[in-house]
Amino acid sequence: MATRRAPSAPLPVTYADVEAAAMRIAGSVVRTPTLHSKTLSDMTGADVWIKFENLQFTAAYKERGALNTLLQLDDAARAKGVIAASAGNHAQGLAYHGNRLGIPVTIVMPRLTPTVKVMQTEGHGATVILHGETYDAAYAHARTLEAERDLTFVHPFDDPRIIAGQGTVALEMLADAPAIDTLVVPIGGGGLISGVSTVARAADHPIEIVGVQAELYPSMYNSFTGNHLPCGGDTLAEGIAVKQPGTITADVVAALVDDIVLVSERRLEESVSLLLQIEKTVAEGAGAAGLAALMEYPDRFRGRTVGIVICGGNIDTRLLANVLLRDLARSGRLARLRIRLQDRPGALFQVARIFNDTAVNILELSHQRIFTNLPAKGLSLDVECETRDKAHLDRLLTALRADNYEVSLVELA
Repeated sequence: MATRRAPSAPLPVTYADVEAAAMRIAGSVVRTPTLHSKTLSDMTGADVWIKFENLQFTAAYKERGALNTLLQLDDAARAKGVIAASAGNHAQGLAYHGNRLGIPVTIVMPRLTPTVKVMQTEGHGATVILHGETYDAAYAHARTLEAERDLTFVHPFDDPRIIAGQGTVALEMLADAPAIDTLVVPIGGGGLISGVSTVARAADHPIEIVGVQAELYPSMYNSFTGNHLPCGGDTLAEGIAVKQPGTITADVVAALVDDIVLVSERRLEESVSLLLQIEKTVAEGAGAAGLAALMEYPDRFRGRTVGIVICGGNIDTRLLANVLLRDLARSGRLARLRIRLQDRPGALFQVARIFNDTAVNILELSHQRIFTNLPAKGLSLDVECETRDKAHLDRLLTALRADNYEVSLVELA
């Protein structure tokens, strides 16, 4: 755990700024609920309170900072319009509220941005420009257009107005659950945790503030701890996959945040699945990061009254399906078995009989006779099956081996 560093100058966002932002955006964003989760509390050993920011109209907290910024533009800036570089929730929040306020919005996105995100942003009335292969290229082009067209650039996190807007999340959380003594907050560029920590430090009791980043993108963690871990790779938490944190936000985090932890992709997947199964709510990977931290470090949070923020719920439905199925496989409720058979009549029937006797449902079969290192009269049979739980799966494996079948479990990463 790093030691908080005293700022060399006054921080750019105050509690009063967040209060002003709350009054400014009131009635135009959803005051999302903060609810207690008995089941997750029992699972983690902490007293868990969840802020459901995935219930915003655009399914993410980013609306708050975007709206707070738009409402502070003068008439001339409003007439000319704003521009941003984003392929995610910031784009949609800015587009939605810009359209509602009659402010032209231009969003620059990398060319490889999924079509659904482009369509969603255009659906909120924004003009989308596809440029470059990376976010950095899109960002550079947006700054060029800002100067050429005399537009106002709205940064996704490194702006005091954005930070103040995001801080309204904590105002609502602590009003609804005043006993919270620990806040666990996802970090990408740092806008949300900067706003949240500004509010928490003004509370009438000590509140520990813990940031969460995906292991693959520990950018703020590096800044906070002085480490130099690499950033890159395909993470489920794409909403917090930021290679370079903000300058303003890094200063706020250094001054106000107590600790930053890293979570694995497996924990992120598990947490997305748990939130859907237990809370009946859809969280994107970044939105599940707070719960992932509680699952990854149970001793760290046991006995604490913890507030976590589901910061967004924008996840591709096919990706969500994959996450859920992978979680079923890890829990033993779905399995793929590889069984060695002799290529002769009745071999498949005998195996199927064991599945029937143990009441295991066969979902899919796949024979492999050619691309195998088995003898010519042997074959490999892959069986995808459904069981009640891991103990049920173990009983099936025991029964197969008792009948002298060579069987192995095809494991997930």
